Amino acid sequence: MLKKIRVRLPVGRSLTRPGAVAADKTSSRANRAHLRKRRIRAVIPEKKDQVANRKKKGSRGGRPVAFDAGLYRDRNTVERLINRLKDWRGIATRFDKTPESYLAALELRASMIWHGDLLQAAE
Repeated sequence: MLKKIRVRLPVGRSLTRPGAVAADKTSSRANRAHLRKRRIRAVIPEKKDQVANRKKKGSRGGRPVAFDAGLYRDRNTVERLINRLKDWRGIATRFDKTPESYLAALELRASMIWHGDLLQAAE
């Protein structure tokens, strides 16, 4: 998935290298290595067992990973949006057979969420 990242700015062409990527702890090692190779800042908390192992090694254990707690907290906004998209059972279960129809359902649901938020803001 990381290879397909495209960042679209208001002007110009899409970038293939974002400034940072936030992820959860489960897939940290391989993703950290991939992001480091592409010179992308990883915002991934360190697993407790890895922290304990590093501390057990003492000075040979290396330094702790860089972690931006504020940026990681913003990840919650994206997760809440994904949960709102999955309110539609067809999206949650990947009921659509073709990628085109699944993408159309995602876009329709996203526009409904966006319009609903606009209507609530106007009230």
